[in-house]
Amino acid sequence: MAGEPLKLIVGLGNPGTEYARTRHNAGFQFVDELARRSGATFRSEPRHHAELARAKIAAADLWLLKPMSYMNHSGDPVRSIASFYKLPLESILVAYDELDFPAGVVRLKQGGGAAGHNGMRDVIAQMGDAFWRLRIGIGHPGDRARVLDYVLGRPSATDAALIEAALTAAADSVPVLLNEGAQIAMNRLHGRDPAGTVAPE
Repeated sequence: MAGEPLKLIVGLGNPGTEYARTRHNAGFQFVDELARRSGATFRSEPRHHAELARAKIAAADLWLLKPMSYMNHSGDPVRSIASFYKLPLESILVAYDELDFPAGVVRLKQGGGAAGHNGMRDVIAQMGDAFWRLRIGIGHPGDRARVLDYVLGRPSATDAALIEAALTAAADSVPVLLNEGAQIAMNRLHGRDPAGTVAPE
């Protein structure tokens, strides 16, 4: 990566078994996959209201973080860890579910707004917006009144398979991001959309 090397990857989600496979927990699923691949183990960090793991990916030592404060209060654990380890904002990547993208689409970018995502809104309010973000498409129910039940529900088998493929591709992209830079990682991720899906940049 140009500028600051990546030091912290955050996955947004809600703690508890009732939320484990819901659409809103795509960020948790992403960092869980990185931990699985690298043999890292999450441990509870009560003072940071988080679960934290130390992982080695592509020869880089990274922190993996899951806020345990529930989605709408995700900013406090991210700020707490970043402050404790003195991590620049540009060295942080936050992964989260994206309603505006079809299931299976995944996008990498730096900076930007929250686009209505409450977890991202809180992180930005606590930290600023210059961090990297990985947006994992979960699709949209088509009606704003249905969004809450939709994101807290489990995807259909078809959408679950698409999201799983996106998470795999996203995890594959992290070593590329670390070794070859953001542009190459973005080109690979953004060029592998599932057939028939189109996502805005």
